[in-house]
Amino acid sequence: MKERATVIDNLLEDRIKTVLPNLMRSNGIDMWLVISREYNEDPVIETFLPATWLAARRRTILVMYDPGNNQDIETLAIARYDVGKSFKKAWDKEKEPDQWKALLGIIEARNPEKIGINKSEFFGLADGITATDLEELEKNLGEKYASKLVSAEQLAIGWLETRTPKEMAIYPQICRIAHEIIDEAFSDKVIQPGVTTTEDVVWWMREKIRELNLITWFHPTVDVQRADPESFDHLRTFSKRPDANVILPGDLLHVDFGIKYLRLNTDTQQHAYVLKPGETEVPAYLKAAFEKGNQLQDIFTNNFKGGVSGNEVLKKSRQEAIANGIKPSIYTHPLGFHGHAAGTTLGMWDAQEGVPVNGDYPLHYNTAYAIELNASVFIKEWNKEIRIMLEEDAIFTENGVQYIDGRQKSILTIPRIPATH
Repeated sequence: MKERATVIDNLLEDRIKTVLPNLMRSNGIDMWLVISREYNEDPVIETFLPATWLAARRRTILVMYDPGNNQDIETLAIARYDVGKSFKKAWDKEKEPDQWKALLGIIEARNPEKIGINKSEFFGLADGITATDLEELEKNLGEKYASKLVSAEQLAIGWLETRTPKEMAIYPQICRIAHEIIDEAFSDKVIQPGVTTTEDVVWWMREKIRELNLITWFHPTVDVQRADPESFDHLRTFSKRPDANVILPGDLLHVDFGIKYLRLNTDTQQHAYVLKPGETEVPAYLKAAFEKGNQLQDIFTNNFKGGVSGNEVLKKSRQEAIANGIKPSIYTHPLGFHGHAAGTTLGMWDAQEGVPVNGDYPLHYNTAYAIELNASVFIKEWNKEIRIMLEEDAIFTENGVQYIDGRQKSILTIPRIPATH
């Protein structure tokens, strides 16, 4: 844990030096205020706190000021303590008991043109200032400076969504851990057909995470599709799955799983097939269905372009997929400090015609996404439609989309069949 704290703090210091100045200047905000009270934290302030701070303390006010002329961003804390290495204490309560007046003094001395605050109608992660703090801020700034308050929505989203080279150097290892947990969960080390339930596998994954001193940002799910009359729609996947479904030979399993490590999140969905007695590989009809899922991924990621909106990518990808005989559903989201992170929304499972506002936000380079989608395929052998549901973590740069730790290209088998040479 001590070594992790060092890594987290080093990554934060690097972000403040390399990401923050460009974002403030490109958004025309010369002062950014991030204000939170203990245990009611703005999602943004949590990404500025040092590793040893698990919450804000009392009321914590962070001030970031751009003095111009390409000088370093000034980072101050209107708090009783330094906040990490960067945010130096700028409030002496013994000299000025009123925290808001101390903040006003900092602002008056710098006279900024635009003061950004985290207030947003549509982007929840950029809407962290509480009603009380906003009311107190406006009252204490007075008309002159209250009139300079503007939404820091774009700045906050940019800060949250941008991934640095140093972060991307470690992200593959984080995604690899998640992949390896899935690989073990979907094996005969964990699953005994006819005995093990889907919920048994879910809780095994939760236990495994704890054994590794990791956490998850959502409760995993494991689902079954099989040769029965039961349909498998989105609502069943998200909210109406059976609690204790016994896993049987011939089942197509699906998992949705994510971990958090070094403040970065993963989000992965993969498939496994439980071999029937005498089977040595996945049936050809399931292999063909899975290939449709990979094909949909390729169509979709090939349409990522910098500056293009999520809705445009969604529309074009769906049209191309349908033209190629695929029945698509695309619901991809940004990934990073949060699982469902700030940035461009590319469809929702119940909004395939586009997502207002969040889907209109353009794609930026050096951002990460959970490439989440499914292809519906009719299986005549089962006389029903199944869904190949895939989700893999990827980075988007000027070179296009690359999967951070690869992607699933074939269905896992339970048990594994050793390769023959």
